Amino acid sequence: MQIRWTMAWLALAAVPAWAQGVLKIGEVNSYKAMPAFLEPYKKGMELAVEQINADGGLLGKKVVLITRDDNASPGDAVRAAEELYTREKIDVLTGSFLSHVGMALTDYAQQKQRFFLASETLTDKVVWQNGNRYTYRLRGSTYMQTAMLVQEAKKLNKKRWAIVYPNYEYGQSAVATFKKLMKEAQPDIEFVAEQAPPLGKIDAGSVVQALADAKPDAIFNVLFSVDLGKFVREGNTRGLFKGRTVVGLLSGEPEYLDALRTEAPEGWIVTGYPWYSIKTPEHEAFLKAYQSKFKDYPRLGTIVGYNAIQSLAAGIKKAGTTDTEALIKAFKGLDVKTPWGVITYRAQDNQSTMGAFVGKTTYSKDMQRGVMTDFYYADGKDYQPTDAQVKQMRPASAQ
Repeated sequence: MQIRWTMAWLALAAVPAWAQGVLKIGEVNSYKAMPAFLEPYKKGMELAVEQINADGGLLGKKVVLITRDDNASPGDAVRAAEELYTREKIDVLTGSFLSHVGMALTDYAQQKQRFFLASETLTDKVVWQNGNRYTYRLRGSTYMQTAMLVQEAKKLNKKRWAIVYPNYEYGQSAVATFKKLMKEAQPDIEFVAEQAPPLGKIDAGSVVQALADAKPDAIFNVLFSVDLGKFVREGNTRGLFKGRTVVGLLSGEPEYLDALRTEAPEGWIVTGYPWYSIKTPEHEAFLKAYQSKFKDYPRLGTIVGYNAIQSLAAGIKKAGTTDTEALIKAFKGLDVKTPWGVITYRAQDNQSTMGAFVGKTTYSKDMQRGVMTDFYYADGKDYQPTDAQVKQMRPASAQ
């Protein structure tokens, strides 16, 4: 009998501690609508989960990732989140790409009093005007990334600007910030044309012609995904960019730049991700791990997905639980190690300091795709409104 008990104890001891339970991370996103960004994003999450489990999991449990598609619909996103909680019994929620979907999940978190990490959605409202104590956000906001580009745009000293953007929350927010910050930096600036096509439905020919007719000195572009590709191709064909500077939000992200191949724009000032030229130890270790697992190179989405899971892991370890109130407390001032260096979740608005790379676009014959050159990392902590402005924007209940 003693031998049997000893053998049984040894068998149990050989099983990893986390095999006695699982910790479920639920994630909701627009996978079918935005595959160029979100397929690499999901791979980034999967790599992070694999590394966390190899290191012993979280709270003595194996981490399991459960994803749902929101069909680019706020209503479907909320229903998917609720299903993850009620049927899958998830412990914590993250996700959202499109701004209107992110806002719906932000409201859901407040209504249900559940912790939510908005991973990718860019609208300022998630942490400011519509912010709440339950929602934190990883990626640098529209304001932050626009402010990075304004830092470069004002150096151009161009007077006549044209603007093109997708007509929904993200685009509207970016344009409002660009106009405000540029007016402050350059009072004599003129905005001579503005085109706002529906997301994913751009009539590139008419948009390009309208911008050209206004004869701007420079263009601020906020388009992305398939809209960006159509705009660049039509603009190249009609000579819109000849002799004009273009400043492009997100336009240096490989998800969108790679697809243009030889049509990649020359000399645009952009935010993006030059994965091929970042030579820090943190990024090189991440790049090696990602390429080893997926036999592919990372995109910007990869970094966001990876950082989202690593952020949740850091917060859960600090809290010692997945309890909502404990996570809220743990995330205030939380430092997280990422491939781009350490980021911090600000206590005053639940926004992380994750930055972006700013540089210029060109075509690389060696890589046979568009790349970023002359780039630098703009730390998100340096491109924020003042604490007084944040306090004024955020609802009192979110403080």
